[in-house]
Amino acid sequence: MLFTGGSGAHVVKDNPRRKRMGEQIQRELAGLLRREVKDARVGNVTITAVDVSGDLREAKVYYLVFGHDGPDPRVQLGLDSAAGFLRSALTRALRIKYTPTLKFVLDDTIAKGVHLTQLINSVVKPQDEEPAADVVGSDGKSE
Repeated sequence: MLFTGGSGAHVVKDNPRRKRMGEQIQRELAGLLRREVKDARVGNVTITAVDVSGDLREAKVYYLVFGHDGPDPRVQLGLDSAAGFLRSALTRALRIKYTPTLKFVLDDTIAKGVHLTQLINSVVKPQDEEPAADVVGSDGKSE
């Protein structure tokens, strides 16, 4: 990642702790949503990724809702209302001093992928197969 700041360009390496924490949060949240959260609005939610900020203070939690295309405001409200409970449960489960603030975001990567595939397919037209040329045998005659 390249940031240009006051004294020029700085190369920032990805923090391995940040990645590890995101993976741990994803696993724990999946279990907590399945076992602990009783809100019916979040019943069909799957956590697809967690992106923890560089200072480890905030986490964007990406989710999908099965059986529903696009955003569902009820699910978002359910996740937002459970965020405090989930954060305190993460603190106990991960045994960390500071647990990131959770921000739930609908994961739209699948929809974007489908859209890109449709765009590519609309530009690339399948070419008609050319008729096969006559095959000439070893005796010099067409077969």
